[in-house]
Amino acid sequence: MKIAVLGTGAGARCHIAALSALGHEVVVGTRDPQATSIRSAPDMMGTPPFPVFHAEHPEVRLTTFAEAADAAELVINGIDGANAVAALSRIPGDALAGKTLVDYAVPYEYNPDVPRPWPTPWGVMPRLTVCDTDSLAEQIQRALPDARVVKAFVTQEQETVVRPGEFGGGDHTTLIAGDHQGAKAQVTELLYGYGWRDVLDLGELFAARGMEMYAHLHCAIGLALGGHRFGVKIVR
Repeated sequence: MKIAVLGTGAGARCHIAALSALGHEVVVGTRDPQATSIRSAPDMMGTPPFPVFHAEHPEVRLTTFAEAADAAELVINGIDGANAVAALSRIPGDALAGKTLVDYAVPYEYNPDVPRPWPTPWGVMPRLTVCDTDSLAEQIQRALPDARVVKAFVTQEQETVVRPGEFGGGDHTTLIAGDHQGAKAQVTELLYGYGWRDVLDLGELFAARGMEMYAHLHCAIGLALGGHRFGVKIVR
C-alpha cells in the first residue's frame, strides 16, 4: 500500500521504519522538505535530526505535506497536536478526499502557565487545549470533511504501536474510533500487520475525546513504572 506519514518526529519515524519493513511504499511529508533535509540539531525531545534517520531509510521519499497526502492511499498524521489542524487544513481537499486519515496526535500545550501545575521529570505536564466537549480528531474531521478520520495509535507509545509483541507477549489492547466503518477496517488491518491481536472499536469519533484525555493517565502510569513501556489489556 502507498502510505503517507506526515511528520518527521520520533513517533512518525516509528511508523516510517515499520511500514517500510512490512513492504509498504512510504512517503514522508514535512512542512519544508529543504529545511528538514539539512537540519543538524536534535528536536526539543532530543531526537536526532531527520537526516540521520533518512540515511538509514533512503528508500522513503521526503516531500511536502500536500504532495505526500496526494500520493498515498492512506495517511498517518504525525504532526504535533498544537499544529495539526492548521497544517492539515493547508492540504488541498482533493489530496485527502475519500482517504483514511489516521490521527494519533494529542492536543497538548507544552509548558503551560496553570495555577496548579503537575510537575514531571521533564517539566510541567502539558495541558490539553481541548477536551470533554470536543477532541482534536473531531476538529480535524470538521476541517477536512471529505477525509475519513480514524483516531488510533494514541493510547500507547508509538514504539509499542508498531511493535506490540516486544513485551507481554503482545497480549494487550489497542483502541480505535471513527465515523467510517471502511476506514476503521483499513486501520485495523494495518494494526494486525504490526502484530496486534486485540483491536477494540470504541465507536464514533466522539470517543476520541476519551482517548486523548487518557494521555494524562498514560503518562502517570509510565512515571510510576519508571519510564518502562507497558500495555493495557481490556478484559471482557
